[in-house]
Amino acid sequence: MFISKLPHVTRSELFLAQLVLYIAVGLQVTTWVTSGDLSYGPHPLIIISELVLVTVLGLSARHPETLKRSTYRTLSFAMLGLISVENISSMIIVLRLLITEADIISGYNLLASALAIFLTNIIVFSLWYWEIDSPGLSGKKWSKHDKDFQFTQQDHPTEFKNWQPSFPDYLYLSVTNAINFAAADARPITHQAKLLMGIQALVSLATLALVIARSVSILGQ
Repeated sequence: MFISKLPHVTRSELFLAQLVLYIAVGLQVTTWVTSGDLSYGPHPLIIISELVLVTVLGLSARHPETLKRSTYRTLSFAMLGLISVENISSMIIVLRLLITEADIISGYNLLASALAIFLTNIIVFSLWYWEIDSPGLSGKKWSKHDKDFQFTQQDHPTEFKNWQPSFPDYLYLSVTNAINFAAADARPITHQAKLLMGIQALVSLATLALVIARSVSILGQ
């Protein structure tokens, strides 16, 4: 892999960020290859976007001086936005197929696509949260606010001196928001954080409540 040269980001953080992106790529490739009637969705675009983002993370670790320019900021947000839009597009395609072709679409294909959408949703929003909340990957503020999330440890500065959230904290935040539709140990305190969490919860709700439920009913027939 690589060794982080960023003083505010550990090697394990960057390794984990790349690992979850590779997992997302694997999910998309598997779904694209095996999903049959669902294969014409935007899976190839998602795969390309995720691979580009993996490359950006690797370059930012090996060449931290690039973070002094706006290139990284623009590219990282563009890739995260593109992956988010493409994943939501996949969800819309699956929902449309459920309504128009529910009797001829394999329940296994629907479950595979639903799982890929759900897990990709978790991964991409964990990266969103990591990026917008200072220090994030670049160590720069993405808005006028010092931070976008208030974690439990930050409520107890005496017990947790100099504590800062790292990527695993944002990954856990994304998992709990996707499952519970609410954060377990962090509160969004800016509009952009609340907007992102709201979008993630809506995508998760649609995927779990509609896609998976309908897929299970097809399997049971």
